[in-house]
Amino acid sequence: MKKSIFVMCLSVLLISSIELKAQINIPQPSPKAKVETTVGLTDVSISYFRPSLKGRKIFGEGDGYLQPYGVLWRAGANSGSILSLSSEAVIAGKKVAAGEYLIFMTPGEKEWEFKLYSDLSLGGNVGLYDEAKEVMSVIVNADVLDEKVETLTYQISDISPDNTSANIHFRWENVSVKVPFEVSYDAQVMAQIEQNTKVNPRNLITAANYYYTTDRDLKQALQWIDTYLAEGNNSQQFWNLHLKAQILAKMGDKKAAKAVAEKSIEIAKQNSSGDFGYVKRNQDLIDSL
Repeated sequence: MKKSIFVMCLSVLLISSIELKAQINIPQPSPKAKVETTVGLTDVSISYFRPSLKGRKIFGEGDGYLQPYGVLWRAGANSGSILSLSSEAVIAGKKVAAGEYLIFMTPGEKEWEFKLYSDLSLGGNVGLYDEAKEVMSVIVNADVLDEKVETLTYQISDISPDNTSANIHFRWENVSVKVPFEVSYDAQVMAQIEQNTKVNPRNLITAANYYYTTDRDLKQALQWIDTYLAEGNNSQQFWNLHLKAQILAKMGDKKAAKAVAEKSIEIAKQNSSGDFGYVKRNQDLIDSL
């Protein structure tokens, strides 16, 4: 009897195992997607599911539309869309801490409401939305596109030249919505400079370059680069001599800047692997003086 029960249980387990392995995978109506990038030093990503138009009317007034105006929406398909931030950001003027948040939107004819929600377990269940867990809410403009976007698309667009701002960009059907956000990395860089230049002299160059490009204390930048160039054979690094010449020029010491630039040219011309464009860079700097 015991043997029969054992054989029966084993058979059930084997059948279950076969059934699991025999599953058939087919394309999903709303495939998953992820867009990610780094703005400043902040990693930003959006994970979402992408429904398609398939001939349907999506945004508009009344019940004839898939997502009527004025009705809260999960801003994607299936379990919704998730925004992830590796550090604090200011989204449409409101501070948002590092973390993961569900995106919700309420469409309108000309304006949309953009919301972030702290409880990921809600998924796309709009009916259980709890305002106490709402992190932020803001009204943004909606633009009308000339051409239809068949499949819902998120992007992180329009990254500024100084890497401090960008847009969370949503597009679907004939609608484009951009939610601006800003990040700050200066405090992080300054903390790294304070810590890492003490243990790795090469970081002195990075620190000096950062001070030069951000118009900080140029005397400090010059001190750092002089300390580095005084080590071993570092004074033969014509590319870093060029940086020193730039710092001196910005400080207004044209005579010293010219002398360092000329030294950089001299060493660069002797380099067997080439000057990597530094002869011209130094000459341009001398001419600008």
